[in-house]
Amino acid sequence: MKAIHGLTALAVLFGSAAWAGPEIVNGPGADPECFKPWDASTKYFQWEKKDGPYRIALVNGFVGNTWRIQMIKMAKTFAEDPSIKDKIKEFKVVSTGTDAPAQLGAIEDFINQGFDAIITIAVSPDGFDRVIRLADKNDVVLVPFDNVLDTDTVMQVNEDQTEMGRNYAQFVVAQLKEQGKTGGKILEVRGVPGNSVDRDRSIGIHEVFDATGGKWDIVQVVGMWDDGTAQKVTADAIAVQGPFDGFIVQGGTTGVVQAMMDAGHPFVPIAGETENGFRKLVAKHADEGLKAISIGQSPGLVAISMKAAVSALEGNPMPQLISVPLPSADYTELEDGVNFWSDLPDNFFTTNEFAPCGVNLSGPAIMAQSESDM
Repeated sequence: MKAIHGLTALAVLFGSAAWAGPEIVNGPGADPECFKPWDASTKYFQWEKKDGPYRIALVNGFVGNTWRIQMIKMAKTFAEDPSIKDKIKEFKVVSTGTDAPAQLGAIEDFINQGFDAIITIAVSPDGFDRVIRLADKNDVVLVPFDNVLDTDTVMQVNEDQTEMGRNYAQFVVAQLKEQGKTGGKILEVRGVPGNSVDRDRSIGIHEVFDATGGKWDIVQVVGMWDDGTAQKVTADAIAVQGPFDGFIVQGGTTGVVQAMMDAGHPFVPIAGETENGFRKLVAKHADEGLKAISIGQSPGLVAISMKAAVSALEGNPMPQLISVPLPSADYTELEDGVNFWSDLPDNFFTTNEFAPCGVNLSGPAIMAQSESDM
């Protein structure tokens, strides 16, 4: 038994040398107003300091909607921002689609090329163990954001997706209660299947409806977080299963409202994303009954993730899971030029400022960027 224990100890010793990665350290971390820990139990990582400037890659997955396109534009815009430009030697972007092996292969390729940090939107919440070990072995900072991983072994950046789903549902339930309704038929327009964001938001939505004790008929359709797709599936649902008492939309909300209007569906409470077109429609039709809340998963998460990666490379202690507040506005709070813009496209996402992080990306600067990968 002693010999076995000795071999085990050697394996642990050499294993920890082979897989370097970050150390677990005590908090607080760097710039806690910007890099806010998820909760009191969040642990802290610290990587060995590297001299800059750094080579950073963004490995995106799905790119078939305007949110992802704007996110890529914002990454490019932020890479040129004076606050970080001199710290980045090279910035590369690649989109791999919804195929997990393709995304894993791209991450592995950037690690092998010697990139210092890789930012990624994971196409699946699991299956990344191999590239996490490879990143640790090579002291590469891997930062999943938006669609994050079901692991606490990497630094991640996100908003609370389950809470967002709860907030969506709480608004619709409250609006219907004001109408004397304690049940009804709801259309839930979901996002890209298999992603943690889609899963967690839907969990939050159903938690709230289940807790009311009311009789709810929740019809689910897949809108892919895309206006065109969401408009089509909503039109089909209205034609076959409508009318609905309320709508909850993870993305593609402008298309959903347009489908309602095209079908002559009465305006009913709706909770959705922060698309500029959605907010324009709500501001225009709120007095006609379009009562809505707009809660955003900002494409600007990419900028905070890039900033976090650079901070980690500089040797600062960092929370393992960084929490970004949920930007929200309901139909009583919308103001042109403040939280929506009549002169910007409908598919522009409106929440792109993070004052605690010094991130303030203007709409015109974002829209001027190319939509293609680099």
